Amino acid sequence: MQWSLEQVRLFVSVAELQSFSAAARQLHRAQSAVSTAIALLETDLGVVLFERSSGRQPRLTEAGTLLLEEAREVLRQCERLEGRALGLMRGEETRLRLAQDEAMPYQPVLDSLEALAQAFPLLEVQLTSGAQGEVARKLLERRADLGLLFHHEQMPDALERQRLGSIEMVTVCGVGHPLAGRPYADRRELARHRQLLMVLQDSHYPGGEQLSPSVWRADSFYAMAELLMRNLGWAWLPRHVVQYPVYQNQLVELRSDWTPPPLVVELVCRRDEALGPAALWLADCFAEHLQAIG
Repeated sequence: MQWSLEQVRLFVSVAELQSFSAAARQLHRAQSAVSTAIALLETDLGVVLFERSSGRQPRLTEAGTLLLEEAREVLRQCERLEGRALGLMRGEETRLRLAQDEAMPYQPVLDSLEALAQAFPLLEVQLTSGAQGEVARKLLERRADLGLLFHHEQMPDALERQRLGSIEMVTVCGVGHPLAGRPYADRRELARHRQLLMVLQDSHYPGGEQLSPSVWRADSFYAMAELLMRNLGWAWLPRHVVQYPVYQNQLVELRSDWTPPPLVVELVCRRDEALGPAALWLADCFAEHLQAIG
């Protein structure tokens, strides 16, 4: 077959405008040239695309109707090809693999990704979530290009990080826990009850100070929240985790004389791989959305 993209473009234009003359004006072609191009396309495809009657608008045949969406997809694919080539020429990524701590506040992430789709419509995005440490491992193993995680001291030297914002921590327990009925719980009172902490003990993760001699540990804030709902202890959790719909009316925020400093949210990448325009744009966008909920 010898048909061309120009013929396909003319076919779609005539079908949408229902007029050879209107398509010719829109594409700055002579009407005779448009009619000839469509006729040659029909010859190449071996089907009649339009019913032509004197004095009437061209109407799609059954074959033309079936092939119209295929033709549109051919043109869309050409636009994608041109867009990707232009992005490569500008140094833009064709794919961005984002790994995030599973406890990252979901609203800023979703808002940022929605904006990313508008700013970089041809970018392929892969989003994965993991518990503490998994994000850093994915970056080290080159299974992710960009990471969103909470600051902790034991960060591998191969990774570079940038502070984006912070999230408030609160002291909580389950509604059936003995502490739930107390108007105030100081350190001494908290120490009388089992404490839930993040692993590992040497990670210096925010909220990692042990107050109670009885401790359970988990690698996920959401796992800790599930344990709290069963009144198995008290813990420090990010406020947005406590406000997650599943935990509404199941967890109680305690007034206390001490809570950890806010969780610092960081953008992390490999030191030996420079971030592309889309990744840098996403970082700025996420920082903006994160500050909005702060």
